[in-house]
Amino acid sequence: MTMILFQNATLLDGSADTALPGHHVLVENGEIREVSDRPITAASARAVDLAGRTLMPGLIDCHVHVIATMADLGANAELPNTLVALRSARIMREMLMRGFTTVRDLGGADHGLVMAIEEGMIEAPRLVICGKALSQTGGHTDYRGRFHHRDVEYYGDKAGTLGRVVDGVDAVRRVAREEIKAGAQFIKIMANGGVSSPTDPIAFLGFSNDELRAAVEEARNAQTYVSAHLYTDEAIRRAVECGVISVEHGNLITPETARLVKERGAYVVPTNVTFDYLAKEGASLGLPPASVEKIEAVRGQGMEALQILRDAGVMMAYGSDLLGEMHRHQSDEFILRGQVLPAMEVIRSATVNAAKVVRQEGRLGVIAPGAHADLVVVDGDPLADLSLLTGQGRHMPAILKAGRFVKNELNA
Repeated sequence: MTMILFQNATLLDGSADTALPGHHVLVENGEIREVSDRPITAASARAVDLAGRTLMPGLIDCHVHVIATMADLGANAELPNTLVALRSARIMREMLMRGFTTVRDLGGADHGLVMAIEEGMIEAPRLVICGKALSQTGGHTDYRGRFHHRDVEYYGDKAGTLGRVVDGVDAVRRVAREEIKAGAQFIKIMANGGVSSPTDPIAFLGFSNDELRAAVEEARNAQTYVSAHLYTDEAIRRAVECGVISVEHGNLITPETARLVKERGAYVVPTNVTFDYLAKEGASLGLPPASVEKIEAVRGQGMEALQILRDAGVMMAYGSDLLGEMHRHQSDEFILRGQVLPAMEVIRSATVNAAKVVRQEGRLGVIAPGAHADLVVVDGDPLADLSLLTGQGRHMPAILKAGRFVKNELNA
């Protein structure tokens, strides 16, 4: 039996409107057993006096691509599977050391990586996957280029691909079922043009309405949901009307469509940091010129969308969506959102809101009895300074996953 008693902690998980000083948290066998504003007696527990430091639940990033080891995703798809797996392990360990104890992969990661993490073969966050995303011919994840006619099935089993190309209602149903059978916990579809793919301008609508509805029906039949890559207002509206619940990006949304998202019980995962760094570093890291040209079409309005979504009361979750060497900027999304949103709302996006997205309410994203003991200790007050959540974990002297220290510089 492993027990840890955190004393004199300031709790911050977003479930209250403020941080809560003077609290004590007892961890036992990987879970939080007790939380109290009075001293807890546990003679056999290892006592750790936090002396007022902030104690947060492990952060949750709801939009990552752990297999995207290169900015040029077409080239990434050609890499050997073994190399992609090993690089992905390193990417995930670095995420964990930034305080992200759970990540939701939006295209590419397979159940083998989930198993490797659960078996303790690699040190990584909890991994929630959609398997390969679904894209139409010429859509976002069809990286063949205008004059490249290689059969799309060539990419289906490549570890470095984000998605699979499928056309027609029957094909959408079949591939959705195949991904769920292979361990996908939700379905991802590419319902709009994208930056990193070569032949689909941003405004392109991915899939017909019937194809969208087929994906939604298959997900619902499997007791799960559909997430969709979306930028333009038209694409967002029709996807939500067809039953999509998780809107990824959402940069070009209007107030009217934001209200529709709220009415339908959907939510949005903005990812502004990826556009910021694609513009700054994408070209130097191998992003093709055609992709670089598309960045500004969505970059500027992404920040405006945060306020539009807030005004409509839409739930937002944290997402980064970075590629290759840009993964190191994962935590900078906190800073960008903090320019528009109150700090507490930004923190909620990576805690209680994100837990709803990964369908782990009460188990992740909170410091409460019965929750997983995924915890982060922060020097200072993130509500006063969101940059304390950046810097590659520099301000986090301790990180726990499932009640075990994966980082401990507390001298306790």
